[in-house]
Amino acid sequence: MRKLIYLIVLPILGLLFSCQNEGSHSGSISSPDGRVALHGFLNTDGQPGYMVQFDGKTVIDTSLLGFDFKDEAPMRSSFAIAKAETRSSSESWEMPWGEQRLVQNNFNELKLSLEETTGAKRNLNLIFRAYDDGVAFRYEFPKQDGLTELTILDENSEFALTGDHETWWIPGDWDSYEHLYNHTKVSEIDTAGKTRHPNLVGTYLPQVAVNTPVTMKTADGLYLSFHEANLTNYAGITLRKDEGSLTLTSELVGSERLGHKAKVELPFQTPWRTIQIADKAGDLIESNLIVNLNEPNKLGDISAYFKPMKYMGIWWHMHLTKKSWDRASGKHGATTAEAKRMIDYASKYGIEGLLVEGWNTGWEHWIGFDDREGVFDFVTPYPDYDIQEVVRYGNEKGVKLIMHHETSAAPRTYEQQLDTAYQLMQSLGIHAVKTGYVGPIIPKGEHHHGQWMVNHYRKVLDTAAKYQVAVNAHEPIMATGIRRTYPNAISREGLRGQEFNTFSIEGGNSTDHLTVVAFTRMLAGPIDYTPGVFKRDLRPYRDNSLNTTLAHDLALYVVVYSPVQMIADLPEHIGDHPFMNFIKEVGVDWEQSLVLDGEIGDYVTIARQERGTDRWFIGAITDENERMKEISLDFLPDGKEYVAKIYMDGKRAGFEEEFVDYAIDSKEVKKGDVLNIRLAPGGGAAVSLLPKE
Repeated sequence: MRKLIYLIVLPILGLLFSCQNEGSHSGSISSPDGRVALHGFLNTDGQPGYMVQFDGKTVIDTSLLGFDFKDEAPMRSSFAIAKAETRSSSESWEMPWGEQRLVQNNFNELKLSLEETTGAKRNLNLIFRAYDDGVAFRYEFPKQDGLTELTILDENSEFALTGDHETWWIPGDWDSYEHLYNHTKVSEIDTAGKTRHPNLVGTYLPQVAVNTPVTMKTADGLYLSFHEANLTNYAGITLRKDEGSLTLTSELVGSERLGHKAKVELPFQTPWRTIQIADKAGDLIESNLIVNLNEPNKLGDISAYFKPMKYMGIWWHMHLTKKSWDRASGKHGATTAEAKRMIDYASKYGIEGLLVEGWNTGWEHWIGFDDREGVFDFVTPYPDYDIQEVVRYGNEKGVKLIMHHETSAAPRTYEQQLDTAYQLMQSLGIHAVKTGYVGPIIPKGEHHHGQWMVNHYRKVLDTAAKYQVAVNAHEPIMATGIRRTYPNAISREGLRGQEFNTFSIEGGNSTDHLTVVAFTRMLAGPIDYTPGVFKRDLRPYRDNSLNTTLAHDLALYVVVYSPVQMIADLPEHIGDHPFMNFIKEVGVDWEQSLVLDGEIGDYVTIARQERGTDRWFIGAITDENERMKEISLDFLPDGKEYVAKIYMDGKRAGFEEEFVDYAIDSKEVKKGDVLNIRLAPGGGAAVSLLPKE
């Protein structure tokens, strides 16, 4: 029946669009539920383009597509449609770990096979897909006579907006995503002066552009988010905003060293360009568009070496300046004794992992130097760190070591040691690593988000898979759903993280930071934000305080998704705090996730069911405004009683810098009940819902 309806709808869709430049060659598809419609066409010049409608209203107007090449004529016009093909797909696949177990992947697809009518008569295919939660398109360069490779100077993919939408954005920085989000109209996007934070040691912004995901809200209350999926052997995307225009255009991250954006061998498919469309802000978070556009799992079952977990680390010590990464400072943090102390505390609360930073030689010369090649040795520990003994002790206590590889943005040095370093990990039974790329990329002229580094990050994933290692990448390329294909890509940074709260300049992260991140960066994939800071006033180590409450931080274990969740603070700051009971109980792998409510930059409430159990957990956070939240428990199963334990802001939380004031309540609940919870300014709440015994 669905197929019959689909075939009937297609001819009708062409009548729904009007385009002044539209030629006679076009094709249309709709989403399985019929609400999203996409029209692909050639204009009178033979240039390809597309339009998008939602519920019969245009949301992306006439948007043109094309390429500029080195030593080749541009692909912009003089095309004819040689063939138009449509197909439908309906499948369900299972996440090995993630926000939910089962994912529905239902779409309708249009493929336009184009051929130039003049010149070399080259071929180009455009593939469009329509999902219930948005649309996507990609370019395909098929194998063809006389053309074996292309050097891309520019990809010219347009996104013609239909209004001056509210926009939440960070600058289109080619090296860093570690910026606070801006909230402006599209017309007010201005990236001047946005990269001057002294802690952004690697940053480059050549255009007035934004990084993706970039999220918008229309005057009609519709939500849009723009990103990409399946970034493979290509440059990362930014979206350029030309003055006086409401059309955003793709601006690929380039290489000054090589003088181009990307070089590809044919046949080749670009990443998908994605537009998520939603009635409610929370529907963006629930969308699976990005992961669905990636290829199925290539690694098979990785559960033998990776399971979602919580971890502690010798990390926050350094950001507080209590300890140091390097041994010459006299405050070395990565010692055998300190690692054992952390293991003892982690074991007490059932925390499965320990990350140790600063364990290997090279930290005395890792940042602020141009000659960083060959600095780090990824197999040689400092004399005061016995890695074999730490692994042995951790195994005895039920705590697995997580390796740390800081490359200082010298990936060639790292690649020379990849096999040796991962062989060491495998021999020690270490199956997870945090990688880092702080600083400008060496060689000069390459950038974190360019094709050269995209391929490096993939090489690391491939090597890690060979040695049964899961990778948590910091200073990364943005996530594009590749975790579906490579489930050992477990998490990554890719945002302004917790450590910025230790930097007094700009006063740390803003109070609304994570209420924006949930609807922007988190749409790309898991985030290693590193929550779990109990001491909100950072003195005497740092002369500043965090701008959110302790309950807000606790809620992040549910709100901000990652299969690896850190408890960042020092054991002496946490002690036997009652909030550790929630951290011990809260899941890290989920059967399903529901966004109960939310508005970008204001608040968000998320409920998640732990995979393999009947246990549910809720996290709610707010911005600088106090709110009363009515949380309906309609999602609970019928006929089952639960004990709700509510960890929330105390009466004085959020006022006069009382960010540690908290309260805990417990009550029996069932489906249909409502929890009334006050969120303090900058506050939050975390709730465990455990089946009644």
